[in-house]
Amino acid sequence: MSTARAGIALGSNIGDAAANIAEAIARLEAVSIPGEPVLKASLHRTAPVNCPPDSPDFLNTVVEIAFDGTPRELLAHTQRIERELGRVPNPVRNAPRVIDVDILYLGDIVYQDEGLTLPHPRMREREFVLLPLSEIRPDMVERNR
Repeated sequence: MSTARAGIALGSNIGDAAANIAEAIARLEAVSIPGEPVLKASLHRTAPVNCPPDSPDFLNTVVEIAFDGTPRELLAHTQRIERELGRVPNPVRNAPRVIDVDILYLGDIVYQDEGLTLPHPRMREREFVLLPLSEIRPDMVERNR
């Protein structure tokens, strides 16, 4: 696998959401190729979408790192970050969470297996992704609208 730019969406609505996201970003920076730029959008407070009633607002952002590996390897990193920061499996879909780390794209790779589809199939439907993504990669937003 050659180096590719990976777009990753982050969200949190439990605990100190800003600190949760900052820690997840630090861990993503640790798997990014040293010396390559890490692009970071600002934090955006957004209302929960398709979440249980009375779910708190989310803080959301998008980062882009340089990654040298396969889609499954990147997924393993993002899932490990979620676990290490305290996300626990919840049978309720879109329940509040300490951290959510979703891969949006990995270069121009088109990939699908059980558990991962790239580019993210709902990326262009989610304003909480498109708004921060437009700060760091406006070309991706225009291409995906």
